Amino acid sequence: MKSNYLLLMLLMITMAASAQENKLSGKTLSEKIKHNEYFHFVKAKALEVMKTGFNAGDGYREVWIRDYNTFIELAAQVYKKEVLKENLLVFLRMQGEDGNIIDGFTPVKKVGEVEYDFTYSPLEPRYAGHKNTVETDQESSLVQSIYKYIQLTNDRSILDEMIGNKTVGERLVWSMEFLMNKRFNKQYGLITGATTADWGDVQPEHGWGVDIDENTHPAIDIYDNAMFIIALNDLMEMIPASKQKWQPVKNSIAQNCRKHLWDKSRQKFIPHIYLEGSPFPAGFNENEIYYFGGTAIAIEAGLLSKKEVKTSLDEMVSRVKKAGAASIGLTLYPPYPAGYFANKIMNPEYSYQNGGDWTWFGGRMIQQLIRYGFVQEAYEQVLPMVKRVKDNNGFYEWYSVDNKPRGSGTFRGEAGVLYTAIVMLEKLK
Repeated sequence: MKSNYLLLMLLMITMAASAQENKLSGKTLSEKIKHNEYFHFVKAKALEVMKTGFNAGDGYREVWIRDYNTFIELAAQVYKKEVLKENLLVFLRMQGEDGNIIDGFTPVKKVGEVEYDFTYSPLEPRYAGHKNTVETDQESSLVQSIYKYIQLTNDRSILDEMIGNKTVGERLVWSMEFLMNKRFNKQYGLITGATTADWGDVQPEHGWGVDIDENTHPAIDIYDNAMFIIALNDLMEMIPASKQKWQPVKNSIAQNCRKHLWDKSRQKFIPHIYLEGSPFPAGFNENEIYYFGGTAIAIEAGLLSKKEVKTSLDEMVSRVKKAGAASIGLTLYPPYPAGYFANKIMNPEYSYQNGGDWTWFGGRMIQQLIRYGFVQEAYEQVLPMVKRVKDNNGFYEWYSVDNKPRGSGTFRGEAGVLYTAIVMLEKLK
């Protein structure tokens, strides 16, 4: 009897100590978040950078919708809602005759002699538009951006605003219909695009590589389809009457992502389903490549279970170590071999979208880790991202494998995703 009593007391003491340890551990993490010097610096720097404009960065004249979608929360901290709204409306005034959405717009007076396939609209004579047609995220990005605008401002009136002969709400639906009419493959039941590196907008074929042409190898990937799923969720919440039409579409896309793109045995998404052959040499095993960005967006789209999210994070961390990179912003690993892309910006390995380290997507993975309850992991993985902002006194488009800043400076996409991630961490109790 005495022995049992002692065992019971020992168990109670152990349980109490464990509970106290957990409590202290949680408090310690909370304190780390509260007092992190990099967090304070990054937030202040992000607000400072945001005050200087809406173009993607100092290497870009244009306002890009795929970028704006990732820094609109930051922009809302320093601009009135009318400014946020006007930028969104420009994209809709320049909507194509088939419902497509441009990538970005730039003032007509700044176009000059730049060789680019610009588009123009009588509804918006101030700007010239452009679109990298190899990617299929512009329409989804705009729907997501307007959803965020409404969440940030409570201004639902934007949906009823007339642009030409259609309301904003009708134009958003039209943009989703464009994807189903022009970018939908019936065989797989998924959205298509050109072959690119993960979320990138450069195809392997000749030239600059941003326009679909006779050399393009059409393909299906997880990024485009995950973005579409998120957009449909947002659309149905903004316009409940659209749910009857779009809910079955969204469910089907999600199911087909799991069926055709998720490699269950390897617990990863395959890079591409090729519809007319691969642009890469025969014998190249593309499925060895892990797509970081597309996986993060798939998690945001709700395509993975919590267990699979953790497995994905572990795989990302493992591959970052193999690459010798700094963060889980690593685009992909291993990179495509040198020479596989005609555009020199994609060569050598670990360059630009071919294995460059992009906080622009790594920060979105941090947001999803927080959302799924992996707060300690989120904190650990965001540290190298915020540290290099302070070390370089600013935001850069991407980083080399040895963590050197590359590409456009004052890159607002990076500023936006980090700002949002830090705010999410600070709001945790």
